Amino acid sequence: MVKFLAAVLALLLIGLPAYGEPTTPITYNAGTTATRFTGPAFDTCTAPTLAQMTAWKASPYKAIAIYFGGVNRTCAQSQLTPAWVTSVTAMGWRLVPVYLGLQAPCGTRKYKMSTASSNRDAVRDADDAVAKAKALGLLPGSALYNDMENYDRTNTVCRSAVLHYLSAWTKELHAQRYVSGVYVNQASGAPDLAAAYNSSSYARPDALWIARWDGNSALTGWPPVPNTFWAVGQRGKQYRGDHTETYGGVTLNIDNDRFDAPVASVAYRYTVRTTIHSYSGPSTAYPVRSTIAAGAAVRLVCQTFGPKIGTTTVWDKLIDGTYVTDYYVRTPNKTGYSAPLPGCSFPFQTTINGLSRRYGPGTAYATYPSTLPIGSLAWVTCQAPGSKVGTTAVWDRLTDRSWVTDYYVATGSNTSYTAPIRRC
Repeated sequence: MVKFLAAVLALLLIGLPAYGEPTTPITYNAGTTATRFTGPAFDTCTAPTLAQMTAWKASPYKAIAIYFGGVNRTCAQSQLTPAWVTSVTAMGWRLVPVYLGLQAPCGTRKYKMSTASSNRDAVRDADDAVAKAKALGLLPGSALYNDMENYDRTNTVCRSAVLHYLSAWTKELHAQRYVSGVYVNQASGAPDLAAAYNSSSYARPDALWIARWDGNSALTGWPPVPNTFWAVGQRGKQYRGDHTETYGGVTLNIDNDRFDAPVASVAYRYTVRTTIHSYSGPSTAYPVRSTIAAGAAVRLVCQTFGPKIGTTTVWDKLIDGTYVTDYYVRTPNKTGYSAPLPGCSFPFQTTINGLSRRYGPGTAYATYPSTLPIGSLAWVTCQAPGSKVGTTAVWDRLTDRSWVTDYYVATGSNTSYTAPIRRC
């Protein structure tokens, strides 16, 4: 709690907007990104071996949930090391980090939160989750999912404790520069979080992952959750429970999942082909920050666009927040982005309902047919000047190439640009 209060005080002192529940502030580190995964995934209690993960590249799954911490985690995790994370993400796997911490006072798990101090319990769990995530190499900007198992939602005291706990989890993760995810049962946590979606008493998590074993992988049409809640890259569903599947001659016991949601971000190691400079932004027009010798290793976190060098307009962001042209880095693609590197983006919740998406940075540009519901994620790639809305002339370019005014996005400022978002 002390860390959270200090972070809030720091935001107030530098003049950032005083967001409160349900939309709480989040900032990001310079050398990081958020990663959005869309597609089929699986989770299994114990992280598989590298050989098993290699064999399962033949499966339809492209992401795996990893149980990386929490007092109620029961399965041994001898494989789950920084080296394992580096190896499986280099294979192309996305990771969904799951933290099985203190559970509802009316739940069935052994270790439970206190009804009197669920906020403090959540802050301790969030701090522990961040420490364990960092130890594995999961960067700030990663989504960390709190696993809140089923509980008796008719117990009002218990329900209140859970909501306060998940709210404090979200605020502390935001203060620590991580994205907040929550895994809940469709019969308890899902309807309770949906009922509190616009409540000024609770911070809204950035992503919702529900367990509903109905065999339907759809990310809409959930009975307890309106389609306008957690609507833009913010949903996961566990739609089938324990069973075995076999790929590449390897059998695992898994649950089935589908995601369109933030997941873990990591650094990827490559080498450079010749001596190059890194720049403070994605262009040679920015100041030079360092010189990198031919053959040296670099750690990349994401890719973005900039002036063309050689055959490509792709620029790579390094873990120190500087940029190099992709043309001289030994990534696979020399004309476009290279998997598994994600595109650089930062998600922030929107603060009004029906936020217009436009074809350019200003109200004179035509609007897209669909708008952004309140609390949806604006996946921001860069910022540019445009027509003034409210107190700001800053506009945000999203990953789908649409534009929204920054005034209704919970970035760091309602008057100016927000670091570390690049300029368009």
